[in-house]
Amino acid sequence: MSYANSAFSALADPTRRQVFERLALGPAAVVDLAQGLPVSRPAVSQHLKILKEAGLVSDRPEGTRRVYQIDPKGLGAMRAWLDQFWAVALDAYAAEVERQENLTQDAP
Repeated sequence: MSYANSAFSALADPTRRQVFERLALGPAAVVDLAQGLPVSRPAVSQHLKILKEAGLVSDRPEGTRRVYQIDPKGLGAMRAWLDQFWAVALDAYAAEVERQENLTQDAP
């Protein structure tokens, strides 16, 4: 549960979420991510640091810049955490369909 807390907390901030959504378009450097955002490049760097600590992004050096991208492992872990609720919903749906079928079969 601690992973989910840190990942969802990281994405709770609207600016951080916007940075993350921009990375969904592909890898980018801070200077590119900061364009059009109402915060400075250093602020974008801080947001990226939090996203990285939450396991949602990774980075690599490219010349004098760092290029950030969504970390598929972190995103996969977040999806797996969410999927546990989907499985519960599907099981409940299947049980309800079965219950309705039984009611229909038992009807005179």
